[in-house]
Amino acid sequence: MDVEVFAGLLSAEGQGLLREVRGVAPAQELAVATRLRRRHDAALVAAALAQNRLRTRAEAKFGPEEAHSLYFTADGLEQATRAGVAEHRARRFAALGVRSAADLCCGIGADALALARAGIRVLAVDRDPLTCAVARANADALGVADRMEVRCADVTEVPTGDRDALFADPARRTGRGRVFDPEAYSPPLSWAVEAARAAPVAALKVAPGIPHEAVPEEAEPEWVSYGGDVKEAVLWFTGRGAGEAGAAAGGVRATLLPSGETLTGDGRARAEAGPVGRYLYEPDGAVVRAHLVAELARRLSGRLIDPTIAYVTTDAPRSTPYATGYELTDVLPFNVKKLRALLRERGVGSVTVKKRGSAVEPEELRRKLKLEARAAGGSCTVFLTRVAGAPSMLLGHPLPRRTPAG
Repeated sequence: MDVEVFAGLLSAEGQGLLREVRGVAPAQELAVATRLRRRHDAALVAAALAQNRLRTRAEAKFGPEEAHSLYFTADGLEQATRAGVAEHRARRFAALGVRSAADLCCGIGADALALARAGIRVLAVDRDPLTCAVARANADALGVADRMEVRCADVTEVPTGDRDALFADPARRTGRGRVFDPEAYSPPLSWAVEAARAAPVAALKVAPGIPHEAVPEEAEPEWVSYGGDVKEAVLWFTGRGAGEAGAAAGGVRATLLPSGETLTGDGRARAEAGPVGRYLYEPDGAVVRAHLVAELARRLSGRLIDPTIAYVTTDAPRSTPYATGYELTDVLPFNVKKLRALLRERGVGSVTVKKRGSAVEPEELRRKLKLEARAAGGSCTVFLTRVAGAPSMLLGHPLPRRTPAG
């Protein structure tokens, strides 16, 4: 789709087509396209059907209602920030007193839209004409065009000194896939860091796997998960110490959405390891990425099962939003035959396999267990891991969320 065809989608004819194809399943597309091409340009019909597919996919990020009022490109949807994550970031900018911001590498505008909805005036910049056209259409669709200017330009050439804040989301994909070297981002992370240092407040979105040693000393990294899945890392430059919206300088944070719970620390503490207790806690991925497992263990009055494994164990149940808890029934040396016999003896027909520090793949173990699914059969969670350096199997069952402290 080019800019001209996209403009056709915004016309009265295009809007009618979008309404007509909403809900068309992929298997129906050929028949629908054949019928519609009798009355409409073929390129416009193809664009409307493609937009319907993208909007259906976008429901997971933006919700069913909003997804079908916005516009997308395939790459733009793939790279767009989930609405709940963008809203969290916008709230944090607003809490820091930001009233105007530049969104560099804005894509289809997901972050810029959230900033504008938070009452912040936004300059959204991207170098791709089609992407910019989509971002403008999205601003119109959500009624924030008066607070969101979209400019098609090279972000490295746009002055932003008149803005309270800067947000940058450098491209981390090429035609060959994901880019893991921060200096291979477009623009490179080093450029974005220098731009952030010049702004009163700034946030740089980076890959969740960024090494801690690559984080500038004055930045506060925040790892964000949504529904238990780590979505991104952001480097915050606030020029401030501890406060309502920021952790102490040099600190790190893990934020869990949609609840908004935030765990902070210095990311350098180490937890003690000890015997496996009755309860096991699997930290949220954001906590692990932020190197805050030791802080979590401290809060739980727990210990690690192994110095190199991010599982926390306790002798009593604890309440925490930052980990999923399990009550353990068995702690055994790794042995597939013994595990299979034990599960069959207990009538277990369904297992959830998790692993940390094990070379065995969950699907491989499931095949070897050869369990027979039973309508009334039991279930079990099996952890493949290491305990005090030895390959081990931990068996247990999930605890209800927020178990009262014992």
